[in-house]
Amino acid sequence: MGDYHTHHCEDYLITKKISSDKIICAVMDGCSTAMDSHFSSTLVGKLLRKIAVEKGYQELYENNSIKSLDEELKDIVQSLFKEIFFLKNRLMLDEKELLTTFIILLYNIKENKGIILSIGDGVICVNGKITEFDRNNKPDYLAYHLHEDFEQWYIQQNQKISFDHLNDISISTDGILTFSKVKKTNTPETINATEYLMIDSSQDDSEEMLNKKLKKLEHHYGLKPTDDLAIIRIIRKY
Repeated sequence: MGDYHTHHCEDYLITKKISSDKIICAVMDGCSTAMDSHFSSTLVGKLLRKIAVEKGYQELYENNSIKSLDEELKDIVQSLFKEIFFLKNRLMLDEKELLTTFIILLYNIKENKGIILSIGDGVICVNGKITEFDRNNKPDYLAYHLHEDFEQWYIQQNQKISFDHLNDISISTDGILTFSKVKKTNTPETINATEYLMIDSSQDDSEEMLNKKLKKLEHHYGLKPTDDLAIIRIIRKY
C-alpha cells in the first residue's frame, strides 16, 4: 500500500500456471478517482485466474491447433473482455467501478519465450532494459471499450513487448515510480528504487527478495512508494 493511501491497496497481482510449460503473470492498478478501485483491480485478477484454469483444462483435454504466444495472449484478453462485459451487465456495474490498468505476461518456460501487453500505465523490465508506459496519468482503460468490437480494439493495442532468452523480467504498476523520502535515516547514500527492485540481483536466492528490498529501501534509505505498488519479478536459474 502506498504511503498516501490509508484504506485499501488499489493494486493487485496474480501468477498462475496454465500448464507445466506456461504461466500467466499480471499486475493491476485500480483508478483512484473511480469507484471502489480496489474492487476493479481484484476482479480482473480473479477473472484472469479463472481464465488460466480454463485454458489449462483446454490444453489438457482438447486437441487444439498449435498457436503462437501472441495468438494465445489475444485469446486470454478476449476471454477477459467477454467476462468483464458479462459481469458489468449481470451485476449492473457502473463503468467507474471497472476502471483498472493491467499488465499481463504470458511466458513459455520450455521455449523460454514470452510476450507482455500493457493496458494503461506501468513499468516493464526485460533483461535489464526498463520500459515505462505513461499516458500522463490518463490511462485508456479496457472498461471504456466494452461496447466496441474486440478485434478492432485489440489491433490498436501497441504497448506490447515480445522476448526470448529470458534471464530476468519484472512487471510493475506505476507505483514503482513514486518512491519518496518519507522518513529520516542516517545514511547519506542515494539509490534508484526502480533499478534496485527490477535490475539489482542481490538476495535473488530468496523468494522474499522483493519484500527484503522494500524493507531496506524504507529503513536504510527512508524511501517508500507514495502510490500503491504491485510487482512481479521472475529470475531464470539455469
